[in-house]
Amino acid sequence: MASITEEIVISAPAEIAWAMIRDFGGAQRLVPGFLVDCQLDGDARIVTFANGRVARELLVDIDDKTRRLVYAEPTEPFITRNAALQVFTEGENRCRVTWVIDVLPNTFANLMRESMQNALAIMKRSVEASQAPSP
Repeated sequence: MASITEEIVISAPAEIAWAMIRDFGGAQRLVPGFLVDCQLDGDARIVTFANGRVARELLVDIDDKTRRLVYAEPTEPFITRNAALQVFTEGENRCRVTWVIDVLPNTFANLMRESMQNALAIMKRSVEASQAPSP
C-alpha cells in the first residue's frame, strides 16, 4: 500500500482552518476549482472533481479534540483509499495541515501526491482568504 503524506503551512489560526476542513459537506468551498461539486448523502459525500471524476467518500471520523478528519473511498478504481486531514497550531496566526492518503493499488501514488499538492495550495488560498477583511 502506498502511503503519501503532504503538508502545508497556512497563515490563519488553526481553529479557522479546522472549521473549514471539518465541514465534510463543504469541501467544494474549501478547495474550489479542485472540486466542482459536493453533496452529502447520509454518512458520505459525493464529490465531483474538476477532471469530471465522481467519488463517494465515506466519513470515518471527525475528532474536534485532535482536529482530525478521516474519510475513505473503498470502491473502484481503488482497492482502498483512505485519508486523514489534521490541523496543528504553528503559532498564534499560523497552522500546519497534514494530509495522509493510503491507497491501493500503488500505481495511484504519484497521481494522489500531485492531486494532494494541488488541493493543498487551493486550500491555503481559501483559508487565508477567509481571514481577509471585507471591502
